[in-house]
Amino acid sequence: MSEIIGKKEVDLVRIEKAFREILLAVGEDPDREGLRETPTRVAKMYAEMFQGLHEDPRDHLHKYFTEKYEEIVLVRDISFNSMCEHHFLPFMGKVHIGYLPKGKIIGLSKLARVVEVVSKRPQVQERMTATIADLLIEELQVRGVGVVIEALHTCMAIRGIKKPGATCITSAMRGAFLKNPITRAEFMTLVYGKNAPTLSFME
Repeated sequence: MSEIIGKKEVDLVRIEKAFREILLAVGEDPDREGLRETPTRVAKMYAEMFQGLHEDPRDHLHKYFTEKYEEIVLVRDISFNSMCEHHFLPFMGKVHIGYLPKGKIIGLSKLARVVEVVSKRPQVQERMTATIADLLIEELQVRGVGVVIEALHTCMAIRGIKKPGATCITSAMRGAFLKNPITRAEFMTLVYGKNAPTLSFME
């Protein structure tokens, strides 16, 4: 049995067999009532959580609307769930995206769709932030892009250092957001208000 994700297939049977082995390895009985269907559930969950591996986020950035708007367009608080590739534990939070149009704008939901696709794969937050910024600056043909991600990492909260509530914030600036401190400051103020942090970059 397999599940179609984008143009490829996720091998559910293979995942089921692998997870059954994990249950055995940790000393559990995969045939007891509570665990009997768990490998199947895990396989379906992985197919959903990693569907971004088989989708191209660029597909959501091909339709523009002509509009003579030249100020920052910002979408805040785009929620996401992703998977840390180091311990295969989830991290989740919100993404803030701003861009400076150049004669064209894109539907706001398309930015959320890009986040959804990019987040559904094993990764680190730093790469996710840069990937979204690079996609938008390359595909939207805009004057600048700013991306900020705030996330809670369960690999920090439930194992290792065990510090629940710690937040990781990453940013990626491209074009005018990187080169122009005033534009960058305006973006950060729109995201965080008067208490916006100051980001410094080497010019």
